[in-house]
Amino acid sequence: MNRSVLISGCSGAGKSTLLAELAARGHAVVEEPGRRIVKQELEGDGAALPWVDMAVFARRAIEMAIADHKAAREQPGWTIFDRGLIDAAAALQHLTGEPVLEKLSAAHRYHPRIFLTPPWPEIYTTDPERRHGFGGAVAEYDRLAAIYPTLGYDLVMLPKIAVADRADFILDYLPRQTRQQ
Repeated sequence: MNRSVLISGCSGAGKSTLLAELAARGHAVVEEPGRRIVKQELEGDGAALPWVDMAVFARRAIEMAIADHKAAREQPGWTIFDRGLIDAAAALQHLTGEPVLEKLSAAHRYHPRIFLTPPWPEIYTTDPERRHGFGGAVAEYDRLAAIYPTLGYDLVMLPKIAVADRADFILDYLPRQTRQQ
């Protein structure tokens, strides 16, 4: 069974906070490739920053997400990802038109159910790693919400509730899916 669980959705809708909560509870988590790249680039020459060269950024995120996905297969139990390969490949394909999404998605599958964070303007903020506005975040969300089902994934919308309750929602959901498979 595939135990790589992906949380995707709108930027600024609580994914990173949710991942921190799940990690604090002892679950294996993988931080968003994009945030890790931005942190590295802000400390270096900045050539792969999304606001400098989005295509270079997306390609690097794809490479990192593939490595993350491979490493997760060695983990026992569930590994929960904050974004991942499909988000990065979707960004590159949207930007350049390169047909990378289907091939990469087929080669590196996640659990068939994707947890999606909806736009949540009340908690949205920018920060050093997230400089785009809420409108850009919603446009990205709309693309992802349309793409995942075309790749054979079922979407589970995360409710707009407290982070501890969101974590419970995911953890309560996963065992039910295990029994159904």
